[in-house]
Amino acid sequence: MTLGLIHSVFLLTGIPGQEYVHLWISIPFCLMYVISIVGNSVILFIIKTDPTLHEPMYIFLSMLAITDLGLLLSTMPTTLGLFLLNSRDITLNACFAQLFFIHLLKCIESSVLLLMAFDRFIAIRDPLRYASILTLPRIGKMGLVFVLRGVAVILPLPLLLQRVRYCRSNVLSHSYCINQDVMKMACSDIRVSSIYGLSLSLLTVGLDSLLIFLSYVMILKTVLSITSNVECLRALNTCVSHLCAVLLFYTPMIGLSVIHRFGKGSSPLLQILLGYIYLLIPPLMNPVVTKQIRDRLFRLFTHKVA
Repeated sequence: MTLGLIHSVFLLTGIPGQEYVHLWISIPFCLMYVISIVGNSVILFIIKTDPTLHEPMYIFLSMLAITDLGLLLSTMPTTLGLFLLNSRDITLNACFAQLFFIHLLKCIESSVLLLMAFDRFIAIRDPLRYASILTLPRIGKMGLVFVLRGVAVILPLPLLLQRVRYCRSNVLSHSYCINQDVMKMACSDIRVSSIYGLSLSLLTVGLDSLLIFLSYVMILKTVLSITSNVECLRALNTCVSHLCAVLLFYTPMIGLSVIHRFGKGSSPLLQILLGYIYLLIPPLMNPVVTKQIRDRLFRLFTHKVA
């Protein structure tokens, strides 16, 4: 039976104690959103218009860019609305919808990073069969499976939260909604939601990160068997961009999850800072750390200048 809700809205939080300078703080946030959206859009444009980039590695990179764009568009209205217009209210249904898309896109992004690790493993371990293993139809099917997996496992989160009464403080810790934060506002039994959320993290992001780690163990084992130092370094160099993307994605995510679940005495400022790093830094940095795209952009601009 659905329980009645006491709070009809949640209140979003920017940076506590700095409300008087929120308008100024909005400037770097606007710049980060603009740079991230333009950067990921440029990646998609370059990959679409350059036939030589219609390869598995760049297809996975375009998937990552699409996911990052979705994540930016999911959080931009509430974040910029708070800092620019001091709009703090968000209805419960809007909050549940936002957290669904945030967690869904984060789950899909984790899956894409796993596919990219698999791509690097095949390219280094069995380069002669690389093109026959990672065909475009097969890549499309893998992408669809991971999207459907994300929807299937994330959809219960907002449905479970809708059945909970919220009568404690309705002030959230961030300028957007995430599952761990919303659960703190509940005054009825949330054991099912909490257990499901933890199990979900372990079976999706946790499993993906473990498989990425095992992929790199096998990659390293293969690379160390190469007798030529030049070839060894060249093989490792193809993995640098992906490793940077993995670290940018998982480090703040794990840190924020640990703080929300176990860090009751932690600094609110640290929690807020990690929250913005968790959402904004991966989409901002992914276009930067991708060497191949940087090289294409450099050649494009130098060609136009010439």
